Parts: sequence; C-alpha cells; structure tokens
Amino acid sequence: MKRFTGFVIKEFYHIFRDYRTLLILFGIPAVQLLLFGYVITNEIKDARIAIYDASKDEVTRKISEKILSSGYFILEKNLNNYSQISQTFREGKTKLVIVFGSKFAEKLQQEGKAELQILGDASDPNTANILVNYATGIINNYLISIDIEQMPMRIIPEVRMQYNPELKGVFMFVPGIMAMLLMLISALMTSLSITREKELGTMELLLVSPLRPIQIIIGKVIPYVVLAFIDSCVILAMGNFVFGVPVQGNIILLLAECLLYITMALSLGILISSITSSQQVAMTISLMALMLPTILLSGFIFPVENMPVILQGLCYIMPPKYFITIIKDIMLKGNGFIYVWKDTVILAMFTVVFMMMSIKKFKIRLA
Repeated sequence: MKRFTGFVIKEFYHIFRDYRTLLILFGIPAVQLLLFGYVITNEIKDARIAIYDASKDEVTRKISEKILSSGYFILEKNLNNYSQISQTFREGKTKLVIVFGSKFAEKLQQEGKAELQILGDASDPNTANILVNYATGIINNYLISIDIEQMPMRIIPEVRMQYNPELKGVFMFVPGIMAMLLMLISALMTSLSITREKELGTMELLLVSPLRPIQIIIGKVIPYVVLAFIDSCVILAMGNFVFGVPVQGNIILLLAECLLYITMALSLGILISSITSSQQVAMTISLMALMLPTILLSGFIFPVENMPVILQGLCYIMPPKYFITIIKDIMLKGNGFIYVWKDTVILAMFTVVFMMMSIKKFKIRLA
C-alpha cells in the first residue's frame, strides 16, 4: 500500500511540475467558461440606431429620449430625410432606424394614433428581431406611462426588415459557416504541410534544393489556394441555389474577397506549421486556436457589441470578423468596393503579416 501511495504522490508531483498539463487541466476550462459566459447571451446592448424625425415635436423627442436612455441603443446619427436610410444601412454600423411621421403629436392627440416606422437590418435576423421587440416595448411603455384623459392613444409601428424580409436564419449562417469552413480547411491543411515533411524526413531534400524559403512556402500554398477557392465557389453556389441566399453585389468582387481570405488563412496555416514539429501538434493548434474564436469572437452568431470591452478587443484581431462583414455587405446589401475597402485592407494586412512571419520562422528553423 505504501508503494502505491508513493506512486500516486509521484504522479501528482509530475503533474504539478508540468505547466502544460496544468494549463490543460485548469487554464483551458477557465478560459472557455469565461468566453461562453460573456459571449453567449440573447441580450443586446449599445446597438447603434438612427432616427428620422419628420415631426420634431415634444412627443417624438420624449420617445427618442426614452429609447436612447434604455441602455439598449446608442444614437449613431439623426437623419435629415427619408432617402438617407438606405445609405445608412449600407454603411453597416446602424442596426435600426426609427422613423416618426409628420405631425406626430398632433395626430396622436386628435386621431388617437400616429405613424411610426421601425426599420431593421435583417442581415443578422436574430439581432434585428430582438432590437425591433425592444423598441416596440419601449414605445408601448411610453404610452402606458403618460396620463391619458382623452381618447385612447395607439402607436402601432410599421416594422420592415431590410435585406432579409422573411428573417431567414440561413442568410446569417451561410456567410458565417463559409468563413469558418474556409479558415479551418485552409489553415488546417497547410499547417500539416511542412510538419509532414519533417516527420517523413523529406525536409532535407528541400534544404539542399535551390529553392528559397519564399519559393517553398508559396509552392506549398498555391495548390491549397486553388482547392479552397473551388470550395468557396461550391459554398456560394449551394447557398444561392439550395438555400436561396441572394448575391446582390458584384460576383467578381465577391470571389476576389474569398480569394484574399483564403490566402490569409493559408498563410496562417503555414505559420503554424513553421513553428510546430509534428502534425498532431499542428492539428491541435489549428483546431483549438481557430475553431472556437471563429465561432464566438467573429460576430458570426453573437453580436460584438454585447461583449465586454476586453473581448471586443479580441474580436478586432479575428480575421473572420472582417470577412463575414464583407460577405454580408456584398451578398445581402449589394455593396460595392467603396463600402468594404477598409475590411479588405485589414485582411490584406493580416495576410502580409502572417506570410512574413512564416518566412522568418522558416528561415530560423532551417538555420
């Protein structure tokens, strides 16, 4: 029994001295709990909205103040005319637009009802539906709170959903799944490429070849670029013909953005393979470091605005976040390059950084 007890104690010592084991036992569960606890929520706060007030009277001012003081909404801008609504949604920051009809207070007093529109950006149908319900509830609470001595007053909002009138969830999932699959497939495949050479012992053949590190890396990337690009075309075709997800914008621009994202993901995969020594380690890093962040921190399912400031900062260093925005803008909103150029530049910067780091690490390991 003493021998067995000593053996168990020895195992405890081994575990406590191995920081990697402790990280797996305590670090990863804690991080995942924090991520899921803060990210997974149906509550929405600080959603950016725009208001077009054609009446500009006391009642519309009070309703606007009540909406903005609720904690759910932040005023992005006040619109000067109705035609600005489409442009506001295309810019991508505004999630909801409140439109007050002319002579709002006068009609409410004299006729007992007034015109009001709530327009939502339904490219993310879940968020749009929740925000519309929030706004409608706040407006109804305002009517209950005022002292009605005359005829009953009613404000029945006309709700319209932009880009996805039927609130189909597939309009949100196709861009998100596309970003996730291309990231995992591209990064995972390339992360195994150099490590496979090391494990098979064929790295020496590359070392004595006249090829430079940049040529070796590009040579390994090109086949996967072609195959992943075919994958993206298949996903787009299935989304359009099977699920009815429209492609409102320029298809050439859409495919070019897909190619850029694939190149970025492949560059990241090459970087992972350059700093790992085995296929198993490379695969583990690719799956653990890419899958959960792509799902949770890219805005794919859960709005970035809901997250704590620290997690929002992490979201902005996640390439899938920018790709999902680009895909939604082109496919659903029909936006051109002028609306997506900033996200495109950021993806291009990620690509250059990952590629340069790959070349540098590759040189170090070959030295």
